[in-house]
Amino acid sequence: MKKTLSFIVAAGLLLLAAVPVWAHHAFAAEFDADKPVKFKGTVVKMEWINPHAWIRINVKAEDGQTQEWMIEAAAPNALLRRGWTKQSLLPGTEIFVEGFQAKDGANKANGSVITFADGKKLFVGSSAGDPGAAPGTTFK
Repeated sequence: MKKTLSFIVAAGLLLLAAVPVWAHHAFAAEFDADKPVKFKGTVVKMEWINPHAWIRINVKAEDGQTQEWMIEAAAPNALLRRGWTKQSLLPGTEIFVEGFQAKDGANKANGSVITFADGKKLFVGSSAGDPGAAPGTTFK
């Protein structure tokens, strides 16, 4: 009887531990690996929130209008381990973004790599894979 009760409790705890994994979305559920995006913009705000940090940037469209884009990044802890700090993307910083657009066509992308005006690159932590996942780009 005690073994059965212990087994049921252990199984229940394992199921509870797996709930956060089920709740986390997959890259393919929201973003399209066949829609790479590359653009230049100015940082409006960096949001260090879980489960993903977000970078809000203003991008000048071809028609001259300014559009706000949201770039999904890795979890704050993962960004910190990759060398990011809360000072890495201050408002007004000009960046080049590589990533993958949202399936619904919204101004939202899963980031892969950002490049600063001086050529320094930071891996954003795209769910699509490693830093080489986004198409290579040389910005001028």
